[in-house]
Amino acid sequence: MKLIVAIVRPERLEPVKEALGEVEVFRMTVSDVQALVEPPAPGGQPRLEPRVRLEIAVNEAFVEPTIGAIVRAGRQPEHPRPDDGHILVFPLFDAVRIRTGERGPEAI
Repeated sequence: MKLIVAIVRPERLEPVKEALGEVEVFRMTVSDVQALVEPPAPGGQPRLEPRVRLEIAVNEAFVEPTIGAIVRAGRQPEHPRPDDGHILVFPLFDAVRIRTGERGPEAI
């Protein structure tokens, strides 16, 4: 199991959700955050900009499809930019579904 954390531009949230649905990933947590981004020109100051954080717990078979969907839908289609976002993948040691008490991959 893995925990995938993606930081994307707010305007890319709907396309990312649609792309995730196409690879059968429907459960996620979405938060509004601010990210410190690179200055637009050399010598400029970094600045905070709004971003969206997605947290998605997946079983091993869904790791690469999830990453691929986020990359495809998360970048700016006309001109990809350095601040389009990031994806982080963490090991997930356990998961528990509160309603049923299921644990591990069955709980995701």
